[in-house]
Amino acid sequence: MKSILAVALVVIAGAVCGSIARAAAPQNGRTTWSGIFTDAQARRGQAIYEEQCASCHGPDLAGADQAPALVGAEFNAGWNDLALSDLFERIRISMPADKPGTLKPEQVADVLAFVLSKGGFPASETELPAQTDTLKDMKFLSKQP
Repeated sequence: MKSILAVALVVIAGAVCGSIARAAAPQNGRTTWSGIFTDAQARRGQAIYEEQCASCHGPDLAGADQAPALVGAEFNAGWNDLALSDLFERIRISMPADKPGTLKPEQVADVLAFVLSKGGFPASETELPAQTDTLKDMKFLSKQP
């Protein structure tokens, strides 16, 4: 009887732990490798980037002076395994440096799509959303899973 009770407790504990882990994980499991922006969105973002960002971050996104690179190993390592909402909010609140917070959320999403495209991440048929809450469920992964 004790062994049946022990087995039942193990099964119940496993089910509870599994439910907790699933609840903590991003619901849609989307990452930078899932195709989370469109080519058209990245092209719109390129135009905004050239006008608002290139003077500091460089035309090739390699960074200059105090402005960090927006592509490459150091950039990827800095954002790896974080929610895209973190990067989106960083851009939205602090960029462009000479007039922070002036980009509309849709412009921020477009610029972020351009940055991701230049980082070698795949495009798809779905645009990157411009809502921070939605982006919390999407992860920046520097290496393809």
